[in-house]
Amino acid sequence: MYALVDANSFYASAEKVFDPAIRHRPVVVLTNNDGCICALCEYAKALGVKKFGPYYKVKGLLAKHNAVIRSSNYELYDYLSNKMMQVIGEFAPDQHIYSIDECFLYFDNWQPPSGWLSHALAIQQAVWQQLRLPVGVGMASTPTLAKAASFAGKRLGDKQGIAVLDSPEKTQAVLQAMHVQDVWGVGKRIAARLEAQGIHTAWALANTCPKALRKQFSVELERTVRELNGTTCIEWDAERANKKQIYSTRAFGKAVTTQQALRESLCWHAEKVAEKLRRQGSKACLLTLFTHANPFANTRQYHKAVQHRFAQPTNDTRALVEAASRASVVLYKAGILLHKCGVGAIEIIDTEQEQQDMFAQLTHNPKVMQCMDAINARYGSQTIGAAAKGIHPQWSMKREYLSPQYTTNWRHLPKIEC
Repeated sequence: MYALVDANSFYASAEKVFDPAIRHRPVVVLTNNDGCICALCEYAKALGVKKFGPYYKVKGLLAKHNAVIRSSNYELYDYLSNKMMQVIGEFAPDQHIYSIDECFLYFDNWQPPSGWLSHALAIQQAVWQQLRLPVGVGMASTPTLAKAASFAGKRLGDKQGIAVLDSPEKTQAVLQAMHVQDVWGVGKRIAARLEAQGIHTAWALANTCPKALRKQFSVELERTVRELNGTTCIEWDAERANKKQIYSTRAFGKAVTTQQALRESLCWHAEKVAEKLRRQGSKACLLTLFTHANPFANTRQYHKAVQHRFAQPTNDTRALVEAASRASVVLYKAGILLHKCGVGAIEIIDTEQEQQDMFAQLTHNPKVMQCMDAINARYGSQTIGAAAKGIHPQWSMKREYLSPQYTTNWRHLPKIEC
C-alpha cells in the first residue's frame, strides 16, 4: 500500500501558521520580485483569482476583499516542509519526499490495526496538531493510484482531503470521474492526443493496451497504465542522480545600469553555483555567464553571454567568483537597462572520477571550502562568503510583502503579550 501526503496550498498555508489572525482571510503568495501569483488559499480561489496570473491585474480585487499579500518566504517554507516530512515519516517504514509539500509513504505488507482510513486521518490530524498545516492523504496500491486517491480526496465526495482506494469498485469510480489530463504523468499535449483517440477519462486510459501506448507514446505512459491497473512500476532511487548542469539565475529587483551592480550579482550567482557543486560532489569545467534586458519592455534590447573554461575542474567559490568578476567587464554595456543575469555550470564532472594534471598548479583549497560550508550550515546561509557580491546590494530580489522569518531569524521570533 502507498500513500501520498501533500499540503493544501502549501505556501499560503505556511503564511497562516504563525499568524492566526489571517487564517480566515484570502491569502496570496507572489513569485520572485512580486510579479505573479504562485499560491493562494481557498478563500482567495473563491474570489476568482487564478494561479500564475500577474498580480497587478487582480490587485484591486484583492484589496477590495481585504486579502493578505505575501512575498515568497523561502526560509519559512523550507523549515515547515522539513518539520512536516518528519511528522509524516513516523507513520510508515519507508518515505520518499517528492517535493517541498508532498511525499509518498510505502507500507509494504504492513496494515494498521485500525484500518487504512483511520491511519490516513491520524496522519492528517498529526500534521495539523503539530504544525497547523492542512494536508490531504490519498492511499492506494500503487504510487499513480495514490495520486488519483489524493485527487479524489480534494475534488470528489466530501472534499475533506482523505481517500482510500482499497477495492476495485472504489478505484473504478474515481478513475471514471477523472479527466485523462488529471492522471499523474499525463501532460496537456499527451492528453490532447489521447482525447483524439477517444480516451477522455482515466478509466478509459486504464483499459487501453499498454503495449500499444508504448509504441505510440513512450514507456512512461505504458508504466502509468500498468500502475492504474494495480501493478507497481515506479521505484524510488536510493540516491538521486547528480545534475548534469547547475544554474543560478534571477531577475533584478530593479533595473541595473552600472557595471558594479552587474558584477556583484554575477558573483552572487557564482557563489551559489559553487555551493551546489560541492553539495553534490561535482566540479565545473565550463561556466556560462549571461545578462539581458527585459524582452517585454519598450526599451533598448540587449542579450549577451560568455563562457569561461577552467584550466582544472573546480568547485572553489573563489575561482567561480573570479571568473564572474572578469565576465562582468565583457557583459556590461552602458545605456542598457539590464533585467536579469545568471551563471551556469554547463560541463560538470564527478569529483571522485576527476583525473588531475600532475603538472598543474592547483589554486583551490578544499579545506577552506569545507570550513565555509560548515559555518553557513550552522549559522545560516550567507553568514560567510565572497565580498565581491556586495553587502547591501540594490539589485536584490524585490520582496515588499515579505512576512517575518519566524524560524530562522532571532529578531522575528513571535511575540506574545500577556
